[in-house]
Amino acid sequence: MNIPIKNLHCFVTLAETGSFTRAAEKLHLTQPTLSKMLQRLEDHWQQQLIIRTNQKLSLTQAGELLLEHAREILGQWHLLEEDLSNLRGVQRGYLRLGVCPMMSSLVIELLTAFRARYPGVRLEMFEYGGFGCEKALLANNLDIAFTALPATHADELTAQPLTAYPLLACLPAGHKLANKAALDWCDFGSHPFIMYNQDFALAKLLDSLARNAGVELNVAYRSGQWDFLASMVEANMGLAILPAPICEKLTDKSLCFRPLSGGHTWDLALIWRSHLHLTPAAAAFLALSRDRGRATAHPAAE
Repeated sequence: MNIPIKNLHCFVTLAETGSFTRAAEKLHLTQPTLSKMLQRLEDHWQQQLIIRTNQKLSLTQAGELLLEHAREILGQWHLLEEDLSNLRGVQRGYLRLGVCPMMSSLVIELLTAFRARYPGVRLEMFEYGGFGCEKALLANNLDIAFTALPATHADELTAQPLTAYPLLACLPAGHKLANKAALDWCDFGSHPFIMYNQDFALAKLLDSLARNAGVELNVAYRSGQWDFLASMVEANMGLAILPAPICEKLTDKSLCFRPLSGGHTWDLALIWRSHLHLTPAAAAFLALSRDRGRATAHPAAE
């Protein structure tokens, strides 16, 4: 029996969501239909692929193996579809794009411009932290992704820098450190620090900069949402460091911002796998970002 590509896609979605309900909603299928597709896969290989419990779904060893290969097969199928559509120019196809939640508002103009220029290309966006984007690229689940540099898997990924924004210390209004014109890393050592989630590239950058300065940050809380992070600072729960464009959005909060000594920046880039053929849609997206970057690049901190 031949296994339809659609069945592999359904299995991957089921494994990633861990729920028949969520997978069926995402795939626009009924749960009985999804269950039958899974049963056909298990009958074909004569092995159980998923363990069903009251709490959640989990994969058997056979299921883990199928998931690994199914992702590769779907990635190669995606490349084939894109290559075939390239025979007609970038008129059709789809682009799988990873976006870090912190960057979403900063890349809207580029996404809007791409959709206007290539209306036939279906744009699928997935939210990950920087490290999550890298893992998704290496698993062939994305074509290209936005991230902050440096990348963890730099030897396997190619980066196209976009722009750099100054990093600013975020303090509650009236904090004693607000009297300083600029903050040194040692200023943070004796205060609770509110950090980004560990899969964020910015978290790894701040950890590295602090260690290089001989300072161990006293991380009290972590968050993947910049507005919640800022609210914690406002409530005197700790200090934080935010990119300048995020600070500009926080005019409704009782906060003050100070530059960091050394002028450190948040460097944004597009990344993709170095040795994997780019789809026409991904190549077009990179070209458009380069063209727009020459005219709209934000200056880095001096």
